[in-house]
Amino acid sequence: MATPSPNRATPLYELKAEFFKSMGHPVRVRILELLANGPLSVSDLNAQIGVNAPHLSQQLNVLKRTGLITAHRDEKHVIYELAFGELIELLAVARHILIDVLAVRSNLLVDLKGSAPLPTTPSPMTHEPLG
Repeated sequence: MATPSPNRATPLYELKAEFFKSMGHPVRVRILELLANGPLSVSDLNAQIGVNAPHLSQQLNVLKRTGLITAHRDEKHVIYELAFGELIELLAVARHILIDVLAVRSNLLVDLKGSAPLPTTPSPMTHEPLG
Protein backbone atom coordinates (compact mmCIF):
# COMPACT_ATOMS: atom_id res chain seq x y z
CA MET A 1 0.00 0.00 0.00
CA ALA A 2 1.31 3.43 -0.91
CA THR A 3 2.03 5.75 1.97
CA PRO A 4 -0.62 8.46 2.12
CA SER A 5 0.47 12.06 1.75
CA PRO A 6 0.71 13.94 5.06
CA ASN A 7 -2.08 16.28 3.93
CA ARG A 8 -4.56 13.47 3.28
CA ALA A 9 -6.00 11.00 5.78
CA THR A 10 -6.04 7.35 4.81
CA PRO A 11 -9.58 6.31 3.90
CA LEU A 12 -11.21 4.01 6.41
CA TYR A 13 -11.75 1.28 3.78
CA GLU A 14 -7.97 1.17 3.17
CA LEU A 15 -7.30 0.86 6.90
CA LYS A 16 -9.87 -1.94 7.12
CA ALA A 17 -8.25 -3.73 4.19
CA GLU A 18 -4.86 -3.53 5.91
CA PHE A 19 -6.43 -4.79 9.14
CA PHE A 20 -7.89 -7.85 7.40
CA LYS A 21 -4.65 -8.43 5.47
CA SER A 22 -2.85 -8.68 8.80
CA MET A 23 -5.00 -11.75 9.51
CA GLY A 24 -4.64 -13.10 5.97
CA HIS A 25 -2.39 -16.07 6.70
CA PRO A 26 -3.43 -19.46 8.11
CA VAL A 27 -0.73 -19.43 10.79
CA ARG A 28 -1.74 -15.95 11.95
CA VAL A 29 -5.39 -17.00 12.15
CA ARG A 30 -4.39 -20.07 14.15
CA ILE A 31 -2.28 -17.94 16.50
CA LEU A 32 -5.27 -15.67 17.14
CA GLU A 33 -7.54 -18.67 17.72
CA LEU A 34 -5.13 -20.14 20.26
CA LEU A 35 -4.62 -16.81 22.03
CA ALA A 36 -8.40 -16.43 22.28
CA ASN A 37 -8.14 -19.07 25.02
CA GLY A 38 -5.56 -17.06 26.95
CA PRO A 39 -1.92 -15.97 26.87
CA LEU A 40 0.66 -18.44 25.56
CA SER A 41 4.40 -18.65 25.23
CA VAL A 42 6.15 -19.17 21.91
CA SER A 43 6.91 -22.77 22.84
CA ASP A 44 3.24 -23.40 23.67
CA LEU A 45 2.16 -21.86 20.36
CA ASN A 46 4.76 -23.81 18.44
CA ALA A 47 3.70 -27.08 20.06
CA GLN A 48 0.13 -26.53 18.93
CA ILE A 49 0.82 -25.05 15.48
CA GLY A 50 3.84 -27.12 14.50
CA VAL A 51 5.67 -24.75 12.14
CA ASN A 52 9.36 -24.02 12.29
CA ALA A 53 10.43 -21.40 14.83
CA PRO A 54 11.51 -18.70 12.34
CA HIS A 55 8.18 -18.91 10.50
CA LEU A 56 6.20 -18.70 13.75
CA SER A 57 8.32 -15.76 14.88
CA GLN A 58 7.69 -13.98 11.57
CA GLN A 59 3.93 -14.42 11.88
CA LEU A 60 3.94 -13.32 15.53
CA ASN A 61 5.86 -10.20 14.51
CA VAL A 62 3.26 -9.33 11.87
CA LEU A 63 0.48 -9.60 14.44
CA LYS A 64 2.48 -7.64 17.00
CA ARG A 65 3.45 -4.92 14.52
CA THR A 66 -0.20 -4.45 13.50
CA GLY A 67 -1.23 -4.20 17.15
CA LEU A 68 -3.41 -7.32 17.29
CA ILE A 69 -1.29 -9.07 19.92
CA THR A 70 0.99 -7.94 22.69
CA ALA A 71 4.05 -9.57 24.18
CA HIS A 72 5.70 -9.46 27.57
CA ARG A 73 8.48 -11.44 29.17
CA ASP A 74 8.09 -13.50 32.30
CA GLU A 75 11.08 -15.14 34.00
CA LYS A 76 12.03 -17.34 31.04
CA HIS A 77 9.57 -16.87 28.19
CA VAL A 78 7.96 -14.31 25.96
CA ILE A 79 4.21 -14.51 26.50
CA TYR A 80 1.79 -13.41 23.79
CA GLU A 81 -1.84 -12.42 24.21
CA LEU A 82 -4.61 -10.76 22.25
CA ALA A 83 -4.51 -6.98 22.39
CA PHE A 84 -8.30 -6.74 22.12
CA GLY A 85 -10.97 -9.06 23.48
CA GLU A 86 -13.13 -8.14 20.49
CA LEU A 87 -10.86 -10.30 18.34
CA ILE A 88 -12.52 -13.31 19.97
CA GLU A 89 -15.88 -12.03 18.75
CA LEU A 90 -14.46 -11.31 15.30
CA LEU A 91 -13.13 -14.86 15.02
CA ALA A 92 -16.51 -16.24 16.14
CA VAL A 93 -18.38 -14.12 13.59
CA ALA A 94 -15.96 -15.22 10.86
CA ARG A 95 -16.60 -18.84 11.86
CA HIS A 96 -20.38 -18.36 11.64
CA ILE A 97 -20.12 -16.67 8.24
CA LEU A 98 -17.87 -19.44 6.97
CA ILE A 99 -20.29 -22.09 8.22
CA ASP A 100 -23.14 -20.33 6.38
CA VAL A 101 -21.11 -19.97 3.18
CA LEU A 102 -20.13 -23.64 3.27
CA ALA A 103 -23.74 -24.65 3.97
CA VAL A 104 -24.92 -22.74 0.91
CA ARG A 105 -22.19 -24.32 -1.20
CA SER A 106 -23.05 -27.74 0.19
CA ASN A 107 -26.71 -27.21 -0.70
CA LEU A 108 -25.72 -26.20 -4.22
CA LEU A 109 -23.62 -29.32 -4.51
CA VAL A 110 -26.52 -31.48 -3.34
CA ASP A 111 -28.77 -29.74 -5.86
CA LEU A 112 -26.24 -30.33 -8.62
CA LYS A 113 -25.84 -33.99 -7.71
CA GLY A 114 -29.61 -34.45 -7.60
CA SER A 115 -30.36 -32.72 -10.90
CA ALA A 116 -30.87 -34.63 -14.13
CA PRO A 117 -27.57 -35.41 -15.80
CA LEU A 118 -26.68 -33.45 -18.89
CA PRO A 119 -26.62 -35.38 -22.16
CA THR A 120 -23.15 -36.60 -22.85
CA THR A 121 -21.40 -36.32 -26.14
CA PRO A 122 -18.42 -38.44 -26.97
CA SER A 123 -15.15 -36.66 -26.68
CA PRO A 124 -13.24 -36.14 -29.94
CA MET A 125 -10.59 -38.58 -28.75
CA THR A 126 -13.08 -41.49 -28.65
CA HIS A 127 -14.22 -41.24 -32.27
CA GLU A 128 -13.18 -43.89 -34.76
CA PRO A 129 -10.89 -42.67 -37.52
CA LEU A 130 -12.76 -41.73 -40.68
CA GLY A 131 -11.10 -43.67 -43.22
